Amino acid sequence: MAQFLPVDEQLDLLQKGAAEIIRVSDLRERLEKSRQTGTPLRVKAGFDPTAPDLHLGHTVLMRKLKHFQDLGHQVIFLVGDFTSLIGDPTGRSATRKPLTREQIDENAKTYTNQVFRILDRDKTEVRFNSEWLDKLGFEGVIRLAAKFTVSQMLERDEFHKRFQEEQPIALHELLYPIMQGYDSVALEADVELGGTDQKFNLLAGRELQRDFNQQPQIVLMTPIIEGLDGVQKMSKSLNNAIGIHEPPQEMYGKLMSINDELMWRYWTLLTDLRQSEIDKMQADVASGTLHPMEAKKLLARTIVGGFYSEEAAKQADENWARLFQQKDTAAVTEEESVDLKQIAVADAAHIERAVQDPSVEIRVNVAKLLVALGMKSSRTEAEKQVAAGVNIDGTTTTEKFLDLPRRPVRIPVRVGKKAKIAVIE
Repeated sequence: MAQFLPVDEQLDLLQKGAAEIIRVSDLRERLEKSRQTGTPLRVKAGFDPTAPDLHLGHTVLMRKLKHFQDLGHQVIFLVGDFTSLIGDPTGRSATRKPLTREQIDENAKTYTNQVFRILDRDKTEVRFNSEWLDKLGFEGVIRLAAKFTVSQMLERDEFHKRFQEEQPIALHELLYPIMQGYDSVALEADVELGGTDQKFNLLAGRELQRDFNQQPQIVLMTPIIEGLDGVQKMSKSLNNAIGIHEPPQEMYGKLMSINDELMWRYWTLLTDLRQSEIDKMQADVASGTLHPMEAKKLLARTIVGGFYSEEAAKQADENWARLFQQKDTAAVTEEESVDLKQIAVADAAHIERAVQDPSVEIRVNVAKLLVALGMKSSRTEAEKQVAAGVNIDGTTTTEKFLDLPRRPVRIPVRVGKKAKIAVIE
């Protein structure tokens, strides 16, 4: 019979970083019964393989799965290979472009490889929802759909907004919450994890389980983590994500680019440090006894070390310090001359004066500088990178402009693992 920690100790870990639990009292009751009988809870989290790589935003849920796993419960990593054919409408203002089975299968392979950088391969049940949804048939779909109304579906924020704005809502999109809910029935889930934006779908699972005479699952929701810009949710398409497959140095550099406020969110949601220790560290920063840079460096080492090794994290830390904190430009050997006229922000007359007289102060556009250095291929890409953070002369900044009091100057510029010295005359 499996042995479990006292329920209060389990709840302390499970509630860390959770945005909402429906309901905590039910979870306590389920944990108590599990401990008494020695039967692990069945805990699922679903991931649709709509893109080939996972990023730190995905790992918020995976880490919570790992918490359940470490406590001795049975975790299920559900690959939504069938639901990917529909595409989750959560957060979408338009219908998703459908993927082919081949694209989904290829993406699913990389998902299942990457997830075991967090979860224990030997203790994880990996399932694909095509196992049961493929077999459901049209009659089965009708029977499930009959358990919900169109008005219920239109209560969902995304659908309601699109309906009000007279934007199309495809019929197959209305089926997505039903399919996700049926996953819980098929797996007989005790607990389902999801982001706060998934609440409608998660509750659909509870409703369907009742209809199938199953005890409704506990719903544990985690926050949506912001990307490098500190504003929008982490997303590869927004160019503000940190992929879990990225090299240690690149991962470390991106983590060092986040703002101080976001750092505490990352500490809570992306590490196993106890919340009391995080709170103490935050208090030390507020009181001035700990520099925020040191707290951020420790965060970067902790996350990189978790995906690679302590040695890899230490090496990334030393490289970053040598390149930026100590402003050791010897670590960057590639220089590139930049035409001042391409990057200056001023009227033509002032730019001409600055070109003629290097002592004339001039303002330059950082996004244009990145393009001129070949670090970004377009102005749009460069502007997204500036919003996420660019390391200029040892300081990470999101400022759009840089003032040059005099020239010539040699400025180390770094974006991820790309580093050059901009020579501006």
